[in-house]
Amino acid sequence: MELNGFDDRVALVTGGARGIGRTIAETLRDLGATVAVGDLQAPAIDGVLGVELDVTDEASVDAAVGRVEQELGSVAILVLNAGIFVIEPFEATTLASWQRSIDVNLTGAFLVARRCLPAMREAGYGRVVAIGSSAGKTGGAKSTAAYGASKAGVMTLAKAIASEYAATGVTSNALAPALIDTEMIAVMPDMRDRVPVGRLGTVHDVADTVAFLCSAHAGYITGEVVDVNGGFLID
Repeated sequence: MELNGFDDRVALVTGGARGIGRTIAETLRDLGATVAVGDLQAPAIDGVLGVELDVTDEASVDAAVGRVEQELGSVAILVLNAGIFVIEPFEATTLASWQRSIDVNLTGAFLVARRCLPAMREAGYGRVVAIGSSAGKTGGAKSTAAYGASKAGVMTLAKAIASEYAATGVTSNALAPALIDTEMIAVMPDMRDRVPVGRLGTVHDVADTVAFLCSAHAGYITGEVVDVNGGFLID
């Protein structure tokens, strides 16, 4: 099956300068979407509009989405990928550090979604996908409390959007990846022997799942959290 539903659709991927976000952007581009990527520094990706975006700053969010709307059109596909991963013992976590994880991983997703959803509702069509984590289900590895809590929050946010916007033609889902071979897990012990399929996940495993949920084929799927973990967590 060839995925369709991307022609004439504008997609915005947050946190897309590298890793999973960049691969998602390139995948959506290759499927025919008109893609913009936002990050702290505007990314340079062939065939993609790079915009400067600080998801924690409401004015930056408004300016970035406004530029996408002006240059490409209203956002129909939104991938909430921007996030940070901090490892620190619970008792050593300062309020400022805790708040930073919440601001980027959860509040940032809220601000971008809130800015983009009105146009989707008016158009009667939209796809929202939030990149959560298995840590949002389990609490994560030791010393990742803020990360796990923020990812649980963003996955619940996706469900709340699904409930509120389902009747308007907008779907909203989340992914809960685990042990994806990126810079994020480079600081962790090698855990591939704990993955039943026998390997770490790739950025393409995540991007391909996002692409399906953003396609015309997924119009009856909303409010779901999809595991992408090779059987690492079966719940």
